[in-house]
Amino acid sequence: MIQARTGIDGRIYLGLRRFPGQLSGVGLLLGTLFFAASLTPTLVPRTYVMQGLLAGISFAAGYGLGVLWRWLWAYMELPEPGDRMLRAVNMALLSACLVVAALFLWRAAEWQNSIRSVMNLEPVDSAHPFKVCLIAILAFALLLALARLFGHVSARVSSSTRRYLPRRVANVLGIAVAATLFWSLASGVFFRGALYLLDSSYRQRDALIEPTSPRPHSPLRSGAEASFLDWKELGRAGREFLASGPTAADIAAMTGRDAMEPIRVYVGMRSAETPEERARLALRELVRTGAFDRSILVVITPTGTGWVDPAAMDALEYLHHGDVASVAVQYSYLSSPLSLIVQPEYGGDVARALFTEVYEYWTQLPKDERPRLYLHGLSLGSYNSERSAQLFEMIADPIQGALWSGPTFRNGLWNAITMNRNEGSPAWLPEFHDGSLIRYMNQHGSPVPDDAPWGPIRVVYLQYASDPVTFFDPMGFYRPPAWMAAPRGHDVSPELRWYPVVTMLQLALDMLLAGTTPIGYGHVYAPEHYVRGWMLVTQPEGWTEEAVDGLSRHLSEAMTEAISHEDEETAYANRGG
Repeated sequence: MIQARTGIDGRIYLGLRRFPGQLSGVGLLLGTLFFAASLTPTLVPRTYVMQGLLAGISFAAGYGLGVLWRWLWAYMELPEPGDRMLRAVNMALLSACLVVAALFLWRAAEWQNSIRSVMNLEPVDSAHPFKVCLIAILAFALLLALARLFGHVSARVSSSTRRYLPRRVANVLGIAVAATLFWSLASGVFFRGALYLLDSSYRQRDALIEPTSPRPHSPLRSGAEASFLDWKELGRAGREFLASGPTAADIAAMTGRDAMEPIRVYVGMRSAETPEERARLALRELVRTGAFDRSILVVITPTGTGWVDPAAMDALEYLHHGDVASVAVQYSYLSSPLSLIVQPEYGGDVARALFTEVYEYWTQLPKDERPRLYLHGLSLGSYNSERSAQLFEMIADPIQGALWSGPTFRNGLWNAITMNRNEGSPAWLPEFHDGSLIRYMNQHGSPVPDDAPWGPIRVVYLQYASDPVTFFDPMGFYRPPAWMAAPRGHDVSPELRWYPVVTMLQLALDMLLAGTTPIGYGHVYAPEHYVRGWMLVTQPEGWTEEAVDGLSRHLSEAMTEAISHEDEETAYANRGG
């Protein structure tokens, strides 16, 4: 028997015997609790692949905290159990952890269905627990290998400097050097390299001319023959915006009234080098098309990819019978979640330059002859649109308002108003003072009555309680976000609970998947809600409730059909912004 265990089999046998003693019992316990908590619902339904990655990362986070606690215990030289006791405790913990993990995996499908139910999705039969576990193990193994490599580098540096420095100083220095090295590699090599590849990929994708986006013939669209702008330089998202949208005939057929051809202006990143040059091109196009002779002029800040949500602009053009001009300038190729995480300030200079050019020209026009001026932005577009206009600059001659949809958790004005909301109003649908300046609305409208008086500026935030781009909270790792307090939004799972660290990780993943929800939930804003939002902001005349419902149905059917013809990559990129 002894001889049989002296070779490879013997090393395996000894390794298995020592394995329970080598585990961190506290790390195993916390890791399992984090793994189990990650299976509970948050805002967006998950596939088993995403759930497995989340579970593995959560287990690694819990295990890491357990190891840190174990290290602190030893560092403070507190009493420790013997090896035999330690192995026994770890084996008991391992058994308990397996039971806990099995119970939570058993309920995982039920929890996912609690999200799917509020979003009117078909329930799933299984959460694929074995696949989830396999992916989680692989993710944890990768993170554990990186952690041990970090420890190895730190130990080598410490041992090399102990001959010159006190032991504990050398240990701190080793950790500092390893942290600096890993951070430099991660941010300076891997992270920047990944961003470069993503940027190149999105740039190439942006240059594609889609067969479904033909060059417009109307001189009222950028890129047409009469335009100052080259159709090929307007980007994929810009060409989609210019080639789509209702015509005067479409609007007249829907409303039964005479209509005008809407004006759409768009400037791509390749149209000019600097934000100021692109803004000047946009103004030149607006003047050429006669945009300042229309009743409504909207300055749009697009999403990170340059995409303009057609549900928003189509709704406005129908409501005002085509008497609308809109302008947008592209500032990025990356999707909004990526830009929001790594470079949220990117695009503010473009939005600011465009607004300044348009506003300065607009203020020089006679007040009774110029159009009403509004701002609009979705997601990262709302963030940069907020920053484009300075309120103190408009006191003497203010714009008429803004409709910002899917505001991000970084939006400065949105955050300030939400934090200072009226007492008793929920964080997911706040009320602010008397509602004469700023109102919030969701799928069911605004808590402020529609006939409540407005001030000179009308600002509406359209947001869903199930939108993680709006309600991600980086402080959620140690405190419950305010929007989790009762009562909750109707589109949030009643099974949602807050867990330290894990909830933040869940919401971070939800934010990346926010564009995969059904229309009217998450980060996919429905045409009928844009219709109601623009009615609050612009107050179009002559619309009965029956006519508004008819328009909402028409736009919803058109959006559903459009999404059904999109490929998965395009739909995800667009709705993810």
